Amino acid sequence: MVFYRDDEMLIRNMQESDAQIITDCEILQGYHASVEKYRMRLRHQREGKSVALVAEYRGQVAGYIHVYWSETTGAFAKTGYPEIVDFGVLQKFRRKGIGNKLMDAAEALAAKASDTVYLGVGLHSGYGSAQRMYIKRGYIPDGSGVWYKDEVCEPYSQCRNDDDLVLYLSKKLK
Repeated sequence: MVFYRDDEMLIRNMQESDAQIITDCEILQGYHASVEKYRMRLRHQREGKSVALVAEYRGQVAGYIHVYWSETTGAFAKTGYPEIVDFGVLQKFRRKGIGNKLMDAAEALAAKASDTVYLGVGLHSGYGSAQRMYIKRGYIPDGSGVWYKDEVCEPYSQCRNDDDLVLYLSKKLK
């Protein structure tokens, strides 16, 4: 299914072949990427748990985003709000509006199921661009503080500034 199209960009459902392309590109960027993660996302899409989207820019896979319909972890677990998960734009395609178009498509999907969408954003500098984009798009912190490995990080407790250290944000869609 196509969610957006213009002269340079296409946003569509993720396909099996995209998993390896994204993984290879992320490894070249220095990430610890695994094709299994994207195969899991595709399996969840087939099972109806989520929608996995890919952006193409001038015919090349450029980014991805996933909308999960009902998550069981995190600050908004069991609320029925959709969660935006695992969003990325490959480095060579950044600053072309791809991230915002992916977010537009994800929010439009979420709005069909709920008046609110949420996400967790990492806190280290690698997430700096995403943090700024979410705030500019109207996402606000939920007030539960920082989470680490799917649990609230208690005040003054130790945690590691890795991909599991997140702040949950939500946005009213309607």
